Amino acid sequence: MEPIRQHHGLVYPLNRANIDTDQIIPKQFLKRIERQGFGQFLFYNWRFNDDGAAREDFSLNQDKYAGASILVAGENFGCGSSREHAPWALQDFGFKVIIAPSFADIFYNNCTKNGILPVKLSEAEIETIVKKAEATKYLLTVNLEEQSVYDNAGFQTAFELPPYQREMLLNGWDEIAVTLTHEEKITAYEQLRS
Repeated sequence: MEPIRQHHGLVYPLNRANIDTDQIIPKQFLKRIERQGFGQFLFYNWRFNDDGAAREDFSLNQDKYAGASILVAGENFGCGSSREHAPWALQDFGFKVIIAPSFADIFYNNCTKNGILPVKLSEAEIETIVKKAEATKYLLTVNLEEQSVYDNAGFQTAFELPPYQREMLLNGWDEIAVTLTHEEKITAYEQLRS
């Protein structure tokens, strides 16, 4: 995984609550075992008609959100089943940061294990960001080292991330990489056993 220290990007506002993992990546696309290739199916039932044509009425299909890397949504983001494919699809589409008032626990942990930074902000702060992002191309900076979110027009707030998840994201570690930080001790233990 790539380390996340600070990310500056275009915001996509998805002003909905209780977005579940089947809406993020529908079940019919879960047949792959590799982590790549899921982005094209992100929010599939919202982005596309039954014939596969892009829906003009779904905001993510608008040109002004092309290249967005920060998704802002309502409470309980990522609820539903525990499919790890949901953060894979978001990441493959290009999202590096997801901001919401609350997340489903398993989804939240799957994000940090897969290199996506989940940021919890208050509903009032989310509303401010959503309004700005709906009105214009809106850029935010998310600084994980300082645990802050800000724009160039005076908006600034702080967030907290548990220390273990913060260290993993700052270093670009997954759980295997964390285990390998103890490689010398593991090797010494194995040598004692033989």
